[in-house]
Amino acid sequence: MTTTPEHDQRVAKLIFASVYPMYIKKVEAKGRTEEELKQVIAWLTGFNNKKLQQLIKDKVTFEEFFKQATINPNAYLITGMICGYRIEDIETPLTKQARYLDKLVDELAKGRKMEKILRGS
Repeated sequence: MTTTPEHDQRVAKLIFASVYPMYIKKVEAKGRTEEELKQVIAWLTGFNNKKLQQLIKDKVTFEEFFKQATINPNAYLITGMICGYRIEDIETPLTKQARYLDKLVDELAKGRKMEKILRGS
């Protein structure tokens, strides 16, 4: 199932700061920590804690968030279904990157071991 242009636009315009608290709630509800969440985000994007906090403070969109990111070269190893889409079939780079992040957050919340989430890094 490929994404539609409308779906891709919605993802691009989402404010990262509005989604981040949901990520925290999701992982903490399953006994994981915000620090682990930050580690997962850092692995995917290259953002250190200071940069992440600045992006949240600046209320950047997902489009700007991922524009500033240096995506991990092993991100292509993130596969499977998320939000009704098979990640490896998503053609729009920004939407694929957002779904990579969603998948990593899901794996963290499901209790997957950090070394598996971080794809051998």
